Amino acid sequence: MAGGAREVLTLQLGHFAGFVGAHWWNQQDAALGRPTDTKEPPGELCPDVLYRTGRTLHGQDTYTPRLILMDLKGSLSSLKQEGALYRDKHLDAAIAWYGKLTTHKEELYPQNPYIHDLLSAEGELSSDGVWRVKSIPNGKGPLSFTSAKTPKPPSPTMDSIRVWSDLLRVHLHPRSICMIQKYNHDGETGRLEAFGQGESILKEPGYLEELEDRLHFYVEECDYLQGFQILCDLHDGFSGVGAKTAELLQDEYSGRGIIAWGLLPGPYSLQEPQKNIYRLLNTAFGLVHLAAHSSLVCPLSLGGSLGLRPEPPVTFPYLHYDATLPFHCSAILATALDTLTVPYRLRSSPVSMVHLADMLSFSGKKVVTAGATIPFPSGQSLPDTLVQLGGTTPWTPLSACGDPSGAHCFAQSVVLRGLERACLISQLTPGTPLPSPLHACATGDEVLAQYLQQQQPRAISSSHVLLTPCKVVPPYPHFSSSLSQKKVKSIPVLGALCSSSSLHQTLRNLAKDLTKLDLRRWASFMAAGVEQDDLEELLQEINSLAQCYQNGNSLMD
Repeated sequence: MAGGAREVLTLQLGHFAGFVGAHWWNQQDAALGRPTDTKEPPGELCPDVLYRTGRTLHGQDTYTPRLILMDLKGSLSSLKQEGALYRDKHLDAAIAWYGKLTTHKEELYPQNPYIHDLLSAEGELSSDGVWRVKSIPNGKGPLSFTSAKTPKPPSPTMDSIRVWSDLLRVHLHPRSICMIQKYNHDGETGRLEAFGQGESILKEPGYLEELEDRLHFYVEECDYLQGFQILCDLHDGFSGVGAKTAELLQDEYSGRGIIAWGLLPGPYSLQEPQKNIYRLLNTAFGLVHLAAHSSLVCPLSLGGSLGLRPEPPVTFPYLHYDATLPFHCSAILATALDTLTVPYRLRSSPVSMVHLADMLSFSGKKVVTAGATIPFPSGQSLPDTLVQLGGTTPWTPLSACGDPSGAHCFAQSVVLRGLERACLISQLTPGTPLPSPLHACATGDEVLAQYLQQQQPRAISSSHVLLTPCKVVPPYPHFSSSLSQKKVKSIPVLGALCSSSSLHQTLRNLAKDLTKLDLRRWASFMAAGVEQDDLEELLQEINSLAQCYQNGNSLMD
């Protein structure tokens, strides 16, 4: 049990969600306490919100993510669906038939070096078939291979990262991975391409019962379940899986928070018209249905637009990345996610998922935008940094909703983490004239709160300042120009969730693009379970949602 923590169950739906989730869980693992000579005070973030304790059949204690993930056949590479912590050699070898046998073997994927080093560092499968796990630091799960006295694993190359499991270094519970065998991850046929296909998966009794069983397993062991966070691909058929999952959670667990993060990979091309049209339709259907069944929905993407016309990917002042690589894009989005979710993961005075969603989604504004500064500059005091920004938006937009400059913010949740305590307030000597009111603030919390009030005086704002930085240990990619001169293990990050008037135009443009489609050319999408009436209803719902974000519609008016 989680010992009083307000637990969250995470659901990862789709392959790009798997990439983001792999980086996310690697960062959580790196942040777990490690053995030290002196007792350290509890951290600012409570890992029990996301992790669960358990015990194998052989009495070994475990500490694994409270996670259900769904992906397609062929997406796991050498990772075993049942994981390694609960393996039983004797059960694997048990055969009830004593007659003649014919064995058919599939060619095995070569084992990824990260998984190999992780297994060798954290334990071994002994001759008696028992998985022996090494000592658990501070009672919090298996020892991470990065802190074990074993050879350092090689840095990943772009060729070695084919699927998300190639970079995952965290052990999962056997009930975490749920494979959809009827669709293929690779190949030209048997792909999960359309929203209707995804919806139909969870209409099948087999898949629905499997998901419900896993939900009951995790939920029933929670003492204070606050809700669910869904990481869901929006660009393909997993948008339908996410919509049906959110509907199921709303029906089964009324009153719990449901925050959906709709994920979109890097830039797209007009040279692939069917893929582009499907992406538009899946994104639109996914956003609307997730908004209907969730407490809050936030699209996350490094692209510049949700619509038909491709826009250049976003840029960061202190970071260079390759937008065509899921390995890079997912690392950035996971870093933002690790900061955006801080409010409901705090150890002291946490904001519940429901409270956070209620603050941001009043008057029907279920969709919010995200932004982040990665890394946040740390060479001077926080007041000096914010004053130099002037009136510009201090974060890079991460929701493919265009430039937020000049947009009205109705409500926002902002988190700054990782600056040293001395840098949070002015470092001017006493008697020096103060350059701004921010320099008169006594704490970092006051500095950030006053800055946000200056920038958006009519917005409802919530802000948190943490000393805990965001971990970026391998296999996190080294793509930041400001970090390339030295090896760093953590960085400061600023993250923001905002209910913004920019969504008014974004949603209207989305509806406008949908009206341009000649659906007779895309009959295959409609054949997957979506009808013409569904599209017309979708357009009405998008336009109604867009109306919520017109200027002047705020609590302060």
